[in-house]
Amino acid sequence: MAGDADFSEYFAARVQRFRRVAFALCGGWHAAEDLVQAMFVQLYRRRRRVRPGTVDAYARRILLNLFLAGRRVSGREYVTSSVPEEESPPGRDPSLRLDVERAPAGLTPRQRVKSQTARGVEALRAALPAQTGEEW
Repeated sequence: MAGDADFSEYFAARVQRFRRVAFALCGGWHAAEDLVQAMFVQLYRRRRRVRPGTVDAYARRILLNLFLAGRRVSGREYVTSSVPEEESPPGRDPSLRLDVERAPAGLTPRQRVKSQTARGVEALRAALPAQTGEEW
């Protein structure tokens, strides 16, 4: 499936099947549509690497991986019917969170690279107010 014409034919022939599979995974048509669209985008990007006999298996694997990745992210979200009574956990300063979110903006691009992480952490610690009794 190296060419755009081959991919278009594959898409037209398989899109409905993958929508049904995605619906079985997600339980909703809107989420299934999004999942299938993301799957075909990834498949299109990698179309030159996929062997013709394994396209369906490769596409199903992409679909499953995208679904599982989405579940991991949504698994961390909590929906509640009311606002929590406490603004932040006891003993935590909520204004510090804003400082932590803004602090990386003060780093140089080089300090954001993984090999420069130790220097970046030092610069962040110097930029943030000292914490008493807490380890990072």
